[in-house]
Formats: sequence, C-alpha cells, structure tokens
Amino acid sequence: MLQLLNPNGELLGEPPFDLDLTRRLYRAMHQARAYDTKSTALQKQGRLATYSGFLGQEAAQVGSAATLAPDDWLVGSYRDAAAMWMQGYPWELLVLGRTGDERGGRPPEHVSVLPPSITVGGHMIHAVGLAWASQLQGKRNIAITYFGDGATSEGDFHEAMNFAGVYNTGTVFFCQNNGYAISLPTSEQTASESIAIKAEAYGMPGVQVDGNDLMAVYQATQEAVDRARSGRGPTLIEAVTYRLGPHTTNDDPSRYRTKEEEEQAWQRDPLVRVQTYLEAHDQWNQDWQDKIEADAMRDIERAVEMAEGLVAPTAEEMFGSMFAQPTSALDRQAAEAAL
Repeated sequence: MLQLLNPNGELLGEPPFDLDLTRRLYRAMHQARAYDTKSTALQKQGRLATYSGFLGQEAAQVGSAATLAPDDWLVGSYRDAAAMWMQGYPWELLVLGRTGDERGGRPPEHVSVLPPSITVGGHMIHAVGLAWASQLQGKRNIAITYFGDGATSEGDFHEAMNFAGVYNTGTVFFCQNNGYAISLPTSEQTASESIAIKAEAYGMPGVQVDGNDLMAVYQATQEAVDRARSGRGPTLIEAVTYRLGPHTTNDDPSRYRTKEEEEQAWQRDPLVRVQTYLEAHDQWNQDWQDKIEADAMRDIERAVEMAEGLVAPTAEEMFGSMFAQPTSALDRQAAEAAL
C-alpha cells in the first residue's frame, strides 16, 4: 500500500507538493469536516433528509480532487460532497439537495460535476460514458468516479470497468474502501486480497493507497489522471480509509463494530496527520488553527442560510423546467395544478 505520510505525521518519501499547497489542502479538509459536522446536526434537527457522512475520509476526497483540471468530469455518490465541492459544486447546492429540493441537483454552468448519485454503483457507467465522449471528440479532459467498497459488488462496477478497459477510456475509478458497506465488513464483501487487484481482470492498473494519507492519495491520483489524459487508459485506485461515523444518520455502528476499533481508527485521523506534519515544519500554530476552523464554519453556515433562504418553486416553474418542449401529458398536469 502506497504511503508517504504515516499516522505520526512523518514523511516517508518525497512530498508530491510544497508546504503552501499542504496548508491550502489542510484548510480544504477542515471545510469538508465543517460541512459534514453541520449536515449531521441539521439532519438531527429535521432540516435535512437522511445524511451520509464522510467523517475520516477527507484526505481521500480532497487529495484526489486536487489533481483535477477545471473541465475534468467528476461523478460521485451521496458520500462525496468534499470531492464535489473541490471541483466547483457549491456547498449551498449540496445542502439544498439534501433538503429534497431538486434545484440542488443542478450544478452551475461550467462546473463539470454530475449531481450526487443515490443508486449504488450506477453512476460509474456515466463516468465511463463522459470519458469516452471526450475521447471521441478529441478532447483531453478525463472523468473520475468515486464509490465505496460495497459498490464493487454491483454489476454496474463490472460493466463500467469492462467497458473502460476495452475502449481504453480516460477514466479514474476511485474506490474509498472505508471498511464497511453499511454493516458488512470488507472481509465479507470480497474474496479478493484487495479491491485494487480486481483491475487486472479488466486490463488496467490497480493501485492501493493509504486513504488517510493526503500526500499518497494525491500522488496516486495524479499518476492515474496523467495516464488517462495521455490516452493510456483507465486506472482503479483503492483508497483504504475508515468511516469514523455511521453509514447514515439512521445507522447505529455500535451494532457491528467495537468501541476499541473506532478508537484505534481515530488514531489515524487524516487531519491530525497533516497538522502534525505542518507543525514539524513551523507551518502550524493554534491561532491559525482557530482561524481556519472559524472560517470553515462561517462558510458552511452561510451556505445553509442561502439554501434555506430560497423561495420554494411554484408549480408552474416545476413543470416548466422539465423539458424544453413540454409533452401533452405535462401540459395537462400543469393545467390541473393551476386550478
């Protein structure tokens, strides 16, 4: 497993970026954690629908998305808000979508990110299609798709990997193996020695990386992105991480994992790892820490305020946004709703 920054914050090889970018990505990880913390609280207050947290997976998402060009496609799941935000999807739309408002699923113009997929595994096929389309058009932008270890048991995973391998598409498959598919541990998810090794069956490289190591994730993804962009085909990355929270806000992880296991996982907190590294290089102090945490929470609070402050759409607006040319059935339903 590729590792550059160990849990003690010690560098094991050449860093893939300088201290300035390390600080910026550390700030981004705190933004992601602030969003996750706030969203969990909002759901418990009844202001969001069921929420799927990514506490502990910040390095995997921030580190990988940081390698993308602005026009590269990102296709994620319901647990990939941090990666989506890194590629331009605003926090307020991510919050809005969780309230059940469909307008949250409409990314701004020129943001190459699909709305979060709720269907497990189905979105990987879309990423392959986007990469193939770019290839046919002679463009250099690639597509990255995020999914969990549970999604590798879906038929869509096989179809997407097989098509990408056969047609040599510029696709990066990024699996966040967080230890559990809801309550099913990885050891019962697959008989393979790893998820990364599955890439061999599809004729592409497979890389296993420490998903809590910001630097290793960045390096592995950058190599995969470069490979895809140069026309050398897809890559499967398995980022071994840990979901520190529940599967969703409706889940009770104490039913399937021990307190001792969770305590050990907290010792591998990706944010603490980077903080320790920065501190050792005189790039961290408590005042700066307090500021970035305050800035992060301010930004998230502002996003929530914007999402909750939107005026609810009228029936006319909802029907009018379905198709450029409405069908007769929609016209009839719109007329009935107007009564």
